[in-house]
Amino acid sequence: MSAPASPVHAAGHSPGESKFHIFVQLAMILSIITGVEIIMVYLPFAHWLLFGTLAVLSAVKFMFVIFYFMHLRWDKMFCTVLFFIGLVLAGGTMWALLKIFGSDVSKPLTMGYRHQAHRSSIVRPV
Repeated sequence: MSAPASPVHAAGHSPGESKFHIFVQLAMILSIITGVEIIMVYLPFAHWLLFGTLAVLSAVKFMFVIFYFMHLRWDKMFCTVLFFIGLVLAGGTMWALLKIFGSDVSKPLTMGYRHQAHRSSIVRPV
């Protein structure tokens, strides 16, 4: 009789099964967090508390997804650093665009202002 090839196979578990169980458990955790987020929206919390909690829960879900489902946990550190550099650049670009287009100067003129400006530029003979 031959001995099992490795202790992992001897116990009846392969390395793929352990990752599968991790992914299933993580999916359950993400589902619970999503359920908490949905329930929180319908409860009477202060807006600052609601938005702060939702932002933190979303950040936690984001970290779980990128580290496990995008396999950053098992990748080289260099790939993880590259990912976060891109993330910071994208976040900075989004922040800058929100600041630029969120200011009062960038808002379009209403119809009243356009008609007034057009009427004042027309020279009428007296």
